[in-house]
Amino acid sequence: MSLRIGDTAPDFEAETTEGHINFHKWIGDSWAVLFSHPKDYTPVCTTELGYMAKIKSEFDKRNVKIIGLSADPVDSHSGWAKDIEE
Repeated sequence: MSLRIGDTAPDFEAETTEGHINFHKWIGDSWAVLFSHPKDYTPVCTTELGYMAKIKSEFDKRNVKIIGLSADPVDSHSGWAKDIEE
């Protein structure tokens, strides 16, 4: 399956660092960016996610929600979030 900008992404449920979500309900009437990264604590992903967090207010102004997708378990993200903040 491939997705293009403007396509409707498949719905899914997931445990996130901010609690359980149903993707389509979480999006609501917003746009969404699915930000994929292969593994927590990788240097490039940390830099990219840190930058996205830094400009989050610009996405908010445009009614766009950002969500990072990872193969790692949710509890692994907690410690990594501190690295991203730095």
